[in-house]
Amino acid sequence: MAMTDPLGDMLTRIRNGQQAKKDSVLTPASKLRANVLEVLQREGYIRGYSEDASGKHPALRIELKYFEGEPAIKHVARVSKPGRRVYSGSKELPTIRNGLGITIVSTPKGVLSDAEARVQNVGGEVLAEVF
Repeated sequence: MAMTDPLGDMLTRIRNGQQAKKDSVLTPASKLRANVLEVLQREGYIRGYSEDASGKHPALRIELKYFEGEPAIKHVARVSKPGRRVYSGSKELPTIRNGLGITIVSTPKGVLSDAEARVQNVGGEVLAEVF
């Protein structure tokens, strides 16, 4: 069965891995997933990620981050879904928890956090929200 929302699947794997107190989780590799993980690493929500070629298909190993036993990511949700795409201009990008969280946006200049997109004055598809 083909997966209809690969990014949503990755976010769910992260959420489930942190709930189970795992050190790392595996997800199938793709450029979009790697770009989203790059933003999460830059913003300090995960320790890092790496290519894992031990299996039949390429995968990404995501190193989860905890602070005093609590997950660094309290909430992660997919905003733009396959059935309903959500787009936003640079001026209308949503703020999460008064700036304590981030919105991940796919723009013509790459996958960026909401703050980076505002600085570069670009909008795009709102992929996910994280805090």
